[in-house]
Amino acid sequence: MGKRVCPWWIGYLLASPVRRWLQDPAEIVQSFVQPGMTVLEPGPGMGFFTSELARRVGEQGRVVAVDVQERMIAELKKRLTRAGLLERVDARLGTPDSLGVDDLRGEVDFTLAMAVVHEMPTPAGFFSQAAAAMKAGGTLLLVEPAGHVTDAEFEEELEAAKRAGFSVSAGPKIRRSHSAVLVKG
Repeated sequence: MGKRVCPWWIGYLLASPVRRWLQDPAEIVQSFVQPGMTVLEPGPGMGFFTSELARRVGEQGRVVAVDVQERMIAELKKRLTRAGLLERVDARLGTPDSLGVDDLRGEVDFTLAMAVVHEMPTPAGFFSQAAAAMKAGGTLLLVEPAGHVTDAEFEEELEAAKRAGFSVSAGPKIRRSHSAVLVKG
């Protein structure tokens, strides 16, 4: 597995409107996020998906976005402020080994793990923390870039998810990506 965190400056490219041609955030999360939900987004970068998640949870919901890079969090907050969505998002600085979400135990309805698990020290550690934060029956959408994560590595991630208490089913088709929907038992 990689364990190499995407440099902060690539965040500008990942947040580009051009990316919507390949991955439309609204299309990807529409069937998973409803108003009033609590959503966890590890590795939000500069907020390509965060703004859409914040719109969908509405005024009564919240998004907890955790990144390990202060520059990503700072830019994320700027973008959310410009969009009028900052009050719906709890942007947190995590560490390589901890999402820092112990306070969310059993509260998260949906987790979006978009191109981030391969950057974690271990998939098992990530899935254990995500499972602890999620409600029983909560859903996690796992998406990994096929160019960075091999089929075998993705299968290893799915096995780690199963060991953490998730059931696994096929995910939506997302261009150039592996995907799976995980449900916490």
